[in-house]
Amino acid sequence: MRAPSRLSYGRIPNLVELKDLIATQLESFSWFRNEGLRELFDEINPITDYTGKNFELKFLDYEFGQPKFSVEECRNRDMTYAAPLRIRTRLTIKETGEIKESEVYMGDFAMMTDEGTFIVNGTERVVVSQLVRSPGVYFTAAEDPNTGRKLFGAKLIPNRGAWLEIETSAKDLLTVKIDRKRKVPVTVLLKALELPQMKGTENDREAQKRALMELFGDVDNNPDHRYIEQTLEKDTTTKTEDALLELYRRVRPGDPPSVDNARNLLQSLFFNPRRFDLGRVGRYKVDKRLGRDEEDILERVRQRELRILEKGDFIAFIRKLIELNNAPREKQIPDDIDHLGNRRVRAVGELLQNQFRMGLIRMERIIKERMTISDPHTVTSASLINARPVVAAIKEFFGSSQLSQFMDQHNPLSELTNKRRLSALGPGGLSRERAGFDVRDVHHSHYGRICPIETPEGPNIGLIGNLATYAKVNEFGFIETPFRRVYNRVALNEDVAPKLEGRELRRPAVDAKGNEVMAAHEKLDAKAVQKLIKARVASIDIVPWISTEVEYLSADEEDMYGIAQANAALTPDSTFVDARVPARARGDFKIEEIQNIQYMDVSPKQIVSVATAMIPFLEHDDAGRALMGANMQRQAVPLLVTEAPLVGTGVEYYAAKDSGEMIVADVAGTVIDIAHPKEMKAVHATPVFEIVVKPDGGGADRHYPLQKFARSNQGTCLNHRAVVKPGQHVEKGDILADGPAIDQGEMALGRNVLVAFMPWEGYNFEDAILLSERVVKEDMYTSIHIEEYESEARETKLGPEEITRDIPNVADDALRNLDERGIVYIGAEVQQGDILVGKITPKGETELSAEERLLRAIFGEKAREVRDSSLRVPHGERGIVVDVKVFSRDNKDELGPGINEMVRVYIAQKRKISAGDKMAGRHGNKGVVARIMPAEDMPYLP
Repeated sequence: MRAPSRLSYGRIPNLVELKDLIATQLESFSWFRNEGLRELFDEINPITDYTGKNFELKFLDYEFGQPKFSVEECRNRDMTYAAPLRIRTRLTIKETGEIKESEVYMGDFAMMTDEGTFIVNGTERVVVSQLVRSPGVYFTAAEDPNTGRKLFGAKLIPNRGAWLEIETSAKDLLTVKIDRKRKVPVTVLLKALELPQMKGTENDREAQKRALMELFGDVDNNPDHRYIEQTLEKDTTTKTEDALLELYRRVRPGDPPSVDNARNLLQSLFFNPRRFDLGRVGRYKVDKRLGRDEEDILERVRQRELRILEKGDFIAFIRKLIELNNAPREKQIPDDIDHLGNRRVRAVGELLQNQFRMGLIRMERIIKERMTISDPHTVTSASLINARPVVAAIKEFFGSSQLSQFMDQHNPLSELTNKRRLSALGPGGLSRERAGFDVRDVHHSHYGRICPIETPEGPNIGLIGNLATYAKVNEFGFIETPFRRVYNRVALNEDVAPKLEGRELRRPAVDAKGNEVMAAHEKLDAKAVQKLIKARVASIDIVPWISTEVEYLSADEEDMYGIAQANAALTPDSTFVDARVPARARGDFKIEEIQNIQYMDVSPKQIVSVATAMIPFLEHDDAGRALMGANMQRQAVPLLVTEAPLVGTGVEYYAAKDSGEMIVADVAGTVIDIAHPKEMKAVHATPVFEIVVKPDGGGADRHYPLQKFARSNQGTCLNHRAVVKPGQHVEKGDILADGPAIDQGEMALGRNVLVAFMPWEGYNFEDAILLSERVVKEDMYTSIHIEEYESEARETKLGPEEITRDIPNVADDALRNLDERGIVYIGAEVQQGDILVGKITPKGETELSAEERLLRAIFGEKAREVRDSSLRVPHGERGIVVDVKVFSRDNKDELGPGINEMVRVYIAQKRKISAGDKMAGRHGNKGVVARIMPAEDMPYLP
């Protein structure tokens, strides 16, 4: 089955298909597996013993093995979906020159499923991407209260390591703070760095002064404010050694200073890759902010050694700072820390890499300690490496990190939204208490990147957001959004020639000598274009033409252009109808001349998230209500009978497809069977239903297992329904089965019902809703909920507990639903108090009364000292048993210490809508059911 065909009344064509909605998660984890780990091993290589004379250990290569269990098995058996990591190592014994190469097992590491989730101890989890301030250099401004003058400061934030802050005082003094310690004049740092420009001036204060004045003379040229001069006056150091000692005293107060210690400290603070790391992003941002050449930047970013600072960077920071201080007021623009050019996404791969790094550093310490006590003749890589700290670090991350979340599985939309969420909270991020209004507010750079609507209503408002529909994260972690390219000035060459056919010249085309080759308003054809190329016309101005080429721009890049809105009126020839159109330029919304437009939005829905894009006529909704509507769609319970909305937005199909709850054919072929295997391996094994497809090109049949009445994380029912028939031909990408809250391949969260907006005897006052009894009778809002109950047979001091049908003092009627082993059978209808698993626990032997002795004599063992500890249906619960899982040591199942057997019973309960339930529309119109009315009392249409 293909995507359902809906009548579209949209006037704007869909240029970019909405696809790969969970690509951020999948691509980031793939990067971690292939590149992130490689980076970590390169960082730590080689490990030597403390003396550096005995051993050297190198990590050469690594590979992940196949996971031991499938995703489904891990869900059922409470296991982690993980793959073994093996590393090839080379150990060099320096004393003898012997080299030992071997493979070392590093433990099992959690793997991401195809749906972008992790299975940890049987539960499905999602790692939420974090939105943090990007490493780089930021220039901030503070206003002097006395003079009203802007005083600039520079802040260098690395990926890892010491911060560097430079400030300007009202007296034109430049001071620097290293790692938030006490201030020191900036010239002290420059002298201590032993710059090549100051070579030969180490012991001569005047020569140092001249060298520094020369270094900054071209920017520090304001006669009213001489920054370097003023700073040198405050600087008491006379030579380089004094500067080093002075710096050491400020950074390490209390430690006895020495020149060597000071030099080593400075080296380790900014020039040691183990202690200081700008990261690829940091180097990119620093070079970009300092105005270095774009091609050079990308080349420099790839060089690993440039992830530390260069001495020239310090000079560049100070030069830029002085430039900003001396600039005219209209050009004194500080950096906006809330701009998305200065905030980046740390996705799952990077978060895992940071955690893995912590584990590796702990492991390195253990290796070094073991090297000191190892015998060179018997030592091996395996005897040195203890992988426990690495495995523990990753386990800790999945188990207790604020960003590793129990997946929201209420319905497929909540699942998808959870994977596309961006959080400013978490380690290295903000805290709810300290986050001010500015961080939470909508910023102009969010346009097309972060949804301005979908965010929580509570204390997390603005701190948790969602990626916009078309947004994607680039290699540096910055969010990009697509735009259509608008051509108005075109550089002529053979490549663009075909695109120019049919276009109109806006101005006359002139050659290098200024001679007119073609007049304005002439139409271009292949001949005319060739004529212009032959005449060596460098570039031409054409009537702005909107191409179908799509380019992704980051927030920084977008600020450089004028961008028209997606709804700007276009001619059939793809040119603007009007001479001036509404546009955005650097965060300003204005009416712009069309020749100043370089790009155009691809779609009006690119501003909002997937959930918000599912609200029809969103533009007519109040923002606050739209927020509620977007959030409440995620709370919808999947219904027994699904129904796609009559009025949709076209996003329903794409949201359902990428939610992971729908089964899609990955090959073209013919459906040959929809069934479950005839042979069941165990009495209580769950039947596995599947769709079998025979591929067109031959090869093995494809088996697509269907989930039938499985329990979601939130207790809702996950159930697949096949939408194809045996013998039907399917193409790659066709829908094979609908999931929960999906109808014919479209997201179907509610029902299409007739609603009257009118008062009725005061029963529907304020937010109350009245329902017809017919809605309940016809199961329009009936849903299935599945609860899980567990019983364990443990080893006790008095002997083992036993799962059995033979329970003392229980009538046969109470055992009617149990099989011979004492476990309820699948399909049994149970009420509160019914036994699900019969279990007896040994009781301590006590002095028997005469009656008990008589009973023991008559019935033998039956009356032995055991008590009934059976698992019963809790009070108020009822339903049908849909699944039973039995785990025992005999079947080699992994059970906790002291547990011999464990039984899990899943009970499905049909719940009809009732008074007190919440109902809502897609526009934030929510209410609570106050009363179920008899159908004859309901108002009716004439």
